Amino acid sequence: MHFVDATVWNVSAPSVGRTAERIADLIGSIGHKREGASAIAATASGKVMMNYDAEYDNRVRVPGYADIFARWRRQAADYRVACSSAEVGLSYGSSPRQTLDIFPALNCAADPPVALFIHGGWWRSLEPETFSHMAMGPNANGVTVGVAGYDLVPQVSIGDIVTQMRAACLHLWRRYRKRIAVYGHSAGGHLSACMIATDWTLLDPSVPRDLVHSAYSISGVFDLRPVMHTSMNTDFKLDDHSALALSPIRWKPPRGAVLDAVVGALESSEFLRQSKAIVDTWSPRTEMRYDEIPGTDHFTVLDAFADPASRMTRRVCELASRPL
Repeated sequence: MHFVDATVWNVSAPSVGRTAERIADLIGSIGHKREGASAIAATASGKVMMNYDAEYDNRVRVPGYADIFARWRRQAADYRVACSSAEVGLSYGSSPRQTLDIFPALNCAADPPVALFIHGGWWRSLEPETFSHMAMGPNANGVTVGVAGYDLVPQVSIGDIVTQMRAACLHLWRRYRKRIAVYGHSAGGHLSACMIATDWTLLDPSVPRDLVHSAYSISGVFDLRPVMHTSMNTDFKLDDHSALALSPIRWKPPRGAVLDAVVGALESSEFLRQSKAIVDTWSPRTEMRYDEIPGTDHFTVLDAFADPASRMTRRVCELASRPL
């Protein structure tokens, strides 16, 4: 595969067509589906077609999502109250949504590692105050966490959001003078991969090239071409060029970095495929790990971060504390 530049998105590689093996994989993976409409249909000519809306619209796939979101907001509000040392709504950019909420490490040495959490919502919904409790588990294990906000599509482009997340990472560097780990969910999983594949010296020569040294991408989307074929693209406004340019699976894998691609075991075949694909594509230049979390869907997969002892929390803390 020809990789594109991670910072300027200079796409020169042709789109790769669907192969017979790809079709077989898609059909074989249908057993992973637990909810939602059928994702595979056969045409009169015998061709197999993918229903990308059924694969990628998790609010349809998980009917109880509204209750999950309400629970997240309660847990997040409770944690903001409990964490009296938190700094909420720090500006890192020019718009009101470009904010960082900082949750300091608890019961730790004077120089704790730093991690950034990036929320999901398909780049078009949700806000950092719904995810304050994503810092709970890492905080208890001695990691300082920033929870980032960003502007939403269609008011801005996905490329603009990538730029904003880079600004948030630079803000953390200038505050702490420490390399950081990034963990993110769904659209935030995509953005986490974008952060680790960024050559930071091209943005600021005084910053370490590997400013983001590790990433933990939960339910991420790394190839945006399928997303063009969903109804959500009305907001994303992706075309062939921008979908390729903003797909981190097409970017040059960061040498010496670590990325975990993690997904709920009950998620759609496409979300499972996306995580497996970036692990296969970026290895061995980048140290990669694929993990399925048993019994979890696209939303409940995040519950582990409220538990200081969960394997997901422990892994993020391990990455944040990684010796460099």
